Amino acid sequence: MQFTSEQRLDDGVLECEFTLGEIPGTLWTPGIASAPLVLMAHNNGLPKADPRLVARARYTTARGYAVATIDAAGCGDRPRSAAQEQARADLRRAMQAGEPVDEIFESFIGPMVEKAVPEWQMTLDALLELPEIGGRVGYSGGWTALGIRLAVVEPRIAAAGFFAGGFVPRAQREEARQITIPLLFLLQWDDEGNPRQRALDLFDAFGSKEKTLHANAGGHTGTPWFELEDGCRFLDRHLK
Repeated sequence: MQFTSEQRLDDGVLECEFTLGEIPGTLWTPGIASAPLVLMAHNNGLPKADPRLVARARYTTARGYAVATIDAAGCGDRPRSAAQEQARADLRRAMQAGEPVDEIFESFIGPMVEKAVPEWQMTLDALLELPEIGGRVGYSGGWTALGIRLAVVEPRIAAAGFFAGGFVPRAQREEARQITIPLLFLLQWDDEGNPRQRALDLFDAFGSKEKTLHANAGGHTGTPWFELEDGCRFLDRHLK
């Protein structure tokens, strides 16, 4: 892991850019020793510098956590494969025509998850060697499909917060039954891109004994800000 830049922000958070091979990432730390780590994955295709993700990361770091994110293959500035570009073109065409899009999502979200998981695990390995990071690890992010797979294969993740707004392939919907860690699941009741019943079915499928559903009125990007505060309280219960 090579750090390429760092800056102290006005809220006291230290923001560091890093690379791990071809993987670019950002680490925010609160300036305390051995802070618990939160992996904060953005939804597929968005850059790690997406303002909403950065705001969530800085808020969480100010609550005493180290927060890290990376650009997975095909996300942010990382190049997309010809298959990904074709799938995205097919998706735009189908949406404009009002046609079903689930199979198109399956064709590129599933492979993105398969490639992203080992990259996140390599990043986790490197981060846990840093002296400013210690204790338990959590996951928080809009890329629920990735979070499900990580929660299944990565025993170091102790708790996870998921957002119900992203498409979850069939493979991850089945894997959800294997998850046993505590979960917080956020649902926008009127999300125009995610059928409500499918989100509720996914919540029902999670195998965790402790799982909480927060549902709020509004569309995909209308999640209330107070859910970030509640999410940090959830992390406090399970990571500190």
